[in-house]
Amino acid sequence: MTFLKTILIVLLVYFGLKFLIKLGTPYLMRYISKKAGQQFEQFFGNNPDMKSQKQQEGSITIDKNPSSNSRSSKKVGEYVEYEEVD
Repeated sequence: MTFLKTILIVLLVYFGLKFLIKLGTPYLMRYISKKAGQQFEQFFGNNPDMKSQKQQEGSITIDKNPSSNSRSSKKVGEYVEYEEVD
């Protein structure tokens, strides 16, 4: 009789924990994602480059890229011809 009670208790605990885990998983995932978002914002939110890019509304800036007309005429290597040896 005690053996059956033990098995019943183990099964009830197993299924009870399984049910509670299914019930609590969405809340736990929300909490984890919120914390990860806060850490991401804290890590990337204090970027000094982002602050310098904010300008007043209506201001105009022109950034010129350097011209890339210079082509490299350097030889990278030499051609080696191989022969098959029988």
